[in-house]
Amino acid sequence: MLLRRVLAICVLSVWLGQHFALGLDFQRLQAQLQSRFNGAGQAVFTDWQQLLGNARGTSENERLRRINDFFNQRLAFDDDFSVWGQSDYWATPLESMAQTRGDCEDFTIAKYFSLLALDVPVSKLRLVYVRANLRGTDGIPIQQAHMVLAYYPSPNADPLVLDNLNKQILPASQRSDLSPVFSFNSAGIWRGTGNQSSQSNLSRWQDLLSRARSEGFQ
Repeated sequence: MLLRRVLAICVLSVWLGQHFALGLDFQRLQAQLQSRFNGAGQAVFTDWQQLLGNARGTSENERLRRINDFFNQRLAFDDDFSVWGQSDYWATPLESMAQTRGDCEDFTIAKYFSLLALDVPVSKLRLVYVRANLRGTDGIPIQQAHMVLAYYPSPNADPLVLDNLNKQILPASQRSDLSPVFSFNSAGIWRGTGNQSSQSNLSRWQDLLSRARSEGFQ
C-alpha cells in the first residue's frame, strides 16, 4: 500500500515538472473556484495569488518560508474521509484552498505547486514519503506514514524540510523524528533521499492530473 501510494506521487510530480512550471491561469482558477465551490475559500485563494506576486524576486529561502508559512497557517489538518468522504484522496491546491483543510499530502502538493510557480527549479524539490515518530495521546511512541517537501539548495546538500507537523523549516539532519522511505521529483524515484533514481511509468493518477489541468494549473 505504501509503495503504491509512493509511486503514484511520482506520477503527480512528473506531470507537475513537465506542465505546471509553464504558469498559472488565475482567471480560469477563479472561475473554477466559483463554479465548483460557490466561492468557498475565496479569501485563501486571493491571499495566495497576492503571495505569489509579492514573493517574486525574493530569495529562494524567503520563498520557501512564505509558502510554508502560508499553507501551514491557512489550511487546517483533516483526514481525507472527513473532507472528501474517501479513504485516500489527492486534492489539487485549488481544492485544498476551497476546503481550507487537507491531510499531509495535500499540504505538500500545494507547497510544491506554489514553489514551482515561483520558479524554484524542480531539481531542488522532492516530495518525500517518511515515517514520522510521534507520541499517541497516551504518550506511547507510534510511527505514522507522513509526507513532507524537501528543498535541496545544491544536489548533495542537507535538504531543508517543509512540514505541516513541525512548522519550522529545518535541515533534514535536525529532523530525527522523520525516517525517509522514498523521495520524488520529475526525474524519478529515490530510495530515502539518496541520488540513485529510477523512472516510473504509472498512469493511475491521470484523473487527478486532468482535474488540475482543467482548473488552470498549466
